[in-house]
Amino acid sequence: MSDSLPPLVASALERQLPPKTDYGIAFVGCGGIVNYGHIPAYKASGFNMLGGYDINREAAEQTVKTHGLSKVYGSLDEVLADPAVQIVDIAALPWVQLGLVEKVVAAKKHMLCQKPFADKYAEAVQMVELARAAGLKIAVHQQFRWGQIIRATRALLAADWLGDLLDVQVQVSISTPWDMWPWLASQPGLEVRYHSIHYLDALRFLFGDPALVTSRHTKNPAQKAKGETKTVTVWEYESGLQILVAVCHYDWSPGLYSIFRVLGTEGLIEGTIGTNYDYPHGRSDTIKFTSRHNPERNFEAALPGRWIPDAFYGPMASLMEAIQTGGEPVTSGENNLGTLRVVEASYRSMAERRSVKPSEITLGN
Repeated sequence: MSDSLPPLVASALERQLPPKTDYGIAFVGCGGIVNYGHIPAYKASGFNMLGGYDINREAAEQTVKTHGLSKVYGSLDEVLADPAVQIVDIAALPWVQLGLVEKVVAAKKHMLCQKPFADKYAEAVQMVELARAAGLKIAVHQQFRWGQIIRATRALLAADWLGDLLDVQVQVSISTPWDMWPWLASQPGLEVRYHSIHYLDALRFLFGDPALVTSRHTKNPAQKAKGETKTVTVWEYESGLQILVAVCHYDWSPGLYSIFRVLGTEGLIEGTIGTNYDYPHGRSDTIKFTSRHNPERNFEAALPGRWIPDAFYGPMASLMEAIQTGGEPVTSGENNLGTLRVVEASYRSMAERRSVKPSEITLGN
């Protein structure tokens, strides 16, 4: 078994940028994820970051100073009045995102929104419609689609190294430092909406939308947070494929794991999602590929880069490309409605104790 990556995987992991990358970017929200995710990835990509605004001015000042940006904006209006700002990178809580998007759209700026796009499906639809009517691009920062294990898997699927798909599993048992996000403690929907949404979005990217969603949720009796912190979700496809996503956030043991597995008739991917082993620092993702009939294809390696921050360039690069080509970003608001439908289907499945079709999630239902 080789310890080096095949060229088709190595090339899929390379940073892919559009011809023009000098759009002026301003941050609205200067919290932790912007500082340890967005900005390092954007710097590595050569993006043109102008400055930031935060309702806590000290946070904006510290962000600008730490990363050598040029401007602390005193208000959202000041951001939107700056003609140099072409893209607004919104890193705010989901229940305020609609109000921000309304103002950004009125100012005729393109925008990249934090995930989850919204905590109400109807608000997400409204944001998509606002941007579309104004002729603007709106994308969602679902950056795990550029995660190393996801990109490697997508390359192997495209090359048909796996054959027909038989089984997909994401199994995670970790100890999550929820105190990093104090505002999450009061949220009734926690694990699926704020954590597993990464996996669900990436799984849609790789395998498409499921026909049925079945999900069960529970929590640690000793936890302070209101929402679920352990979930088991099963997706079913018309082809017979099932996908399992099982996540526990209160594992105190030394045997923590974060596993990604794809079994096909011709090949097997066994991987790890490195960020989960020491969030947010993490470690590299790993991958092991085993071919059923072509052992010369077998390889096992650590994948270069890390989900945080390296994958964070992807949604912004895709948004820039869409602005140039007139196409849609990979993580467009429209596409993200599909991710929100499977998230909401998970909660409905738990509430009603039944399997739910994502198509049941509509404005009126």
